[in-house]
Amino acid sequence: MIKKTFTGLAFSTVLAASATVTQAADLVVGGKGYTEQLLMASMTEQLLESKGFDVDKRDGMGSSVLHKAQLNGQIDLYWEYTGTSLRSFHKIKDRMSAEQAYNTVKKLDAEDGLVWLNPSKANNTYALAVRASDERTKAVSNLTELAALINSGTRMSFATSIEFPVRPDGLKPFQKEYGVKFKRSEIRKMDPGLAYNALRVKEVDIALVFATDGRIGAFDFKVLEDDKGFFPDYSIVPVVRKDTLDKHPKLAAILNDLSSRLDNATMTRLNGQVDVEKQSIEAAAKSFLSEQGLL
Repeated sequence: MIKKTFTGLAFSTVLAASATVTQAADLVVGGKGYTEQLLMASMTEQLLESKGFDVDKRDGMGSSVLHKAQLNGQIDLYWEYTGTSLRSFHKIKDRMSAEQAYNTVKKLDAEDGLVWLNPSKANNTYALAVRASDERTKAVSNLTELAALINSGTRMSFATSIEFPVRPDGLKPFQKEYGVKFKRSEIRKMDPGLAYNALRVKEVDIALVFATDGRIGAFDFKVLEDDKGFFPDYSIVPVVRKDTLDKHPKLAAILNDLSSRLDNATMTRLNGQVDVEKQSIEAAAKSFLSEQGLL
């Protein structure tokens, strides 16, 4: 049997494929288009194949595309973030603890036939980072202190993703929460991946980063504590269609076991192996599974 792997699919392509291709694989595993998600999709594919499943991996998709594909039955399972589901899919802006966020999205998605399995300890939330070598921020450890520094007259440029300034839970509410105001000229919108290098080479003074990105340590950045808890929890969790679990009940134990082995340090290391050390996604995923005794 030929295993088909799809990368970078647009939703229209997913729909066309579902209409023209008869699914022969036992399971269709999805994934988004950045390093951590590509790692999780590859890790899941390799683990499930080692358990005897025939897997059709479709990664490289955006969040909303992937979520819709799962709801439509074109994707059986993928790893989602609690914060993404809470804010982007269900439009809930209330402040919640990690446990509250998980329980909320688990309950809401159950109504649509999706099962959130056990959450990992990996929390890939937004964070703000500065260079550890920057003398101006040597004594700054959290975002309240950063705001005080800026409000005292120290102007700093800020690299953000293109969407962060316009998100309802992005730049404007962040500035309101911490009582700080960046000038328009200080905001540098760019691809999320470019922000790391911009901070490293001193093109900007602050960068919006993801907490488990391997470049944080490799580039000697200091992540500032979100001491007011502005950014939501983004625990990574395996989410499976209920009808898929009914058909393959052993899946829950397999995925829960993998989830229990993931935390921030692990994901940071794996992301760094790809983004910094330039290992392939497949090699880094396989190495982790092997060292854990799962292959």
